[in-house]
Amino acid sequence: MSLAAYCVICCRRIGTSTPSPKSNTYWRDVHPFSTVDVEDHECAVWLLLRKSKLDDRTARLQAVQEMSETHHWHDYQYRIIAQACDPRTLIGLARSKESDLRFFLPPPRLPSLTEDYSIEEELRQLLASLPQTELDECIQYFTSLALSESSQSLAAQKGGLWCFGGNGLPYAESFGEVPSATVEMFCLEALIKHSEMPTHCDQIEANGGLQLLQRLYRLHKDCPKIQRNIMRIIGNMALNEHLHSPIVRSGWVSLLAEAMKSPHIMEASHAARSLANLDRDTVREKYQDGVYVLHPQYRTSQPIKADVLFIHGLMGAAFKTWRQQDAEQQGPTDQASEDEARHTTCWPKTWLARDCPALRIISVEYDTSLSDWRARCPMERKSIAFRSNELLRKLRAAGVGDRPLIWVSHSMGGLLVKKMLLEASKKPEMNTVINNTRGIVFYSVPHHGSHLAEYSVNIRYLLFPSLEVKELSKDSPALKTLQDDFLEFAKDKNFQVLNFVETLPTYIGSMIKLHVVPVESADLGIGDLIPVDVNHLNICKPKQKDAFLYQRTLQFIRETLAKDLEN
Repeated sequence: MSLAAYCVICCRRIGTSTPSPKSNTYWRDVHPFSTVDVEDHECAVWLLLRKSKLDDRTARLQAVQEMSETHHWHDYQYRIIAQACDPRTLIGLARSKESDLRFFLPPPRLPSLTEDYSIEEELRQLLASLPQTELDECIQYFTSLALSESSQSLAAQKGGLWCFGGNGLPYAESFGEVPSATVEMFCLEALIKHSEMPTHCDQIEANGGLQLLQRLYRLHKDCPKIQRNIMRIIGNMALNEHLHSPIVRSGWVSLLAEAMKSPHIMEASHAARSLANLDRDTVREKYQDGVYVLHPQYRTSQPIKADVLFIHGLMGAAFKTWRQQDAEQQGPTDQASEDEARHTTCWPKTWLARDCPALRIISVEYDTSLSDWRARCPMERKSIAFRSNELLRKLRAAGVGDRPLIWVSHSMGGLLVKKMLLEASKKPEMNTVINNTRGIVFYSVPHHGSHLAEYSVNIRYLLFPSLEVKELSKDSPALKTLQDDFLEFAKDKNFQVLNFVETLPTYIGSMIKLHVVPVESADLGIGDLIPVDVNHLNICKPKQKDAFLYQRTLQFIRETLAKDLEN
């Protein structure tokens, strides 16, 4: 007798007075079938559903894995799972790499729109309903701006947002052609900061924010930046476990599961963060805004033995800083069909994850949105000390310090790493961060100051919009103290260090040529110092996988973590 036929017989017996054989206790416990006859080919579906709801966590996870690896079912069998599974199983399927998208029902239908409906006005109302206290001064300013400005007045200004995180160079991105998108972006940027506060998340959910954001998400299918900002808000709300049920009920898991399969790294990584925060079955860490796991993004049986953290500079971003050398020098690059071993838009996620699968790879982004506003926000800019404490808190929440780790930093990001480690050494609760730090890679970090301070205020402002220029000056007391304190500290802790430095100037537009970090400034005082014939922006962007920049970095990571990866 086949297993399937035996299954059907057992299922038909359930609920009758006929006792099942003692040797088949497991089948007897599968009681949802009651007296309903189950077709032969449906038995596996219902058994997996039952197994996915068991109290036994191991059995539960195995059931989800088996579901995700099944590709021979009919459409209606996937629909059975989609309709009958619990939220925990649905989230697990969304975080399983092989899952078929047919497991996910379309989100609930949103109410029909009236002729006078304005999504811009709905966003304003949602924003206005939130508390306006306990917020960053720039957020208060920007929230006020979003509530007071109309799309017509913004169009009249023909202004734009200054972007400093895209390709690493100042770039004026104007929304004058689509003024309503400007208002929506203003509102979303403000909502991101509101969603970092738990009580404000409750208000967003209570006031219909999940549905409104979903409508906006669907409306802007061709605007990845708006969709990413919406996913940032969902990811922040998912940090609050009591909001998981409304997030699932509103259909967001289906949208995130689809985004996870995007060939575009930024979209997939934003979705991965949101789903990781929803997945309390396999993830104990919480990933706050700006902390992105590049690998592993799905559930995995691969043991993770160490962490590598990527900290960009203040000209950069969590993904694009670490891309292959600039696209304009390489030709078209944003095609999903390209061989990632040959070309990548984020080498830590593709090359490093493939070469070192036992690593958790995290990339951090900080204040890029505030940088966008900086030209219009009159408030004080944040210091390295402020940023380092804020970032350290977020990284600890993500479990950084629980495993051996290596820091990889570019430009001003290296100063943040130094400050974070010094601050962590003063806090007993951060001892694990220090004790587990094995090494640091510095890509053109101005340990002793930058030539930037010799240029006009306007040029300095464009290059480093979110940091006081005086902290970069060679005569800066804060920079000298940071260098002296960290050098002594690093020697005491025997950190392994690898320094790279640019030898070519960086061209800013067609008029300005700037050697941002000279060789003498990139010399920490310990570790190898390796000059490379590239400019400041490309010092962390290998031309290809077999390029010296990547291979030397990979060698350092493997050698520094050798004992940890063997255990």
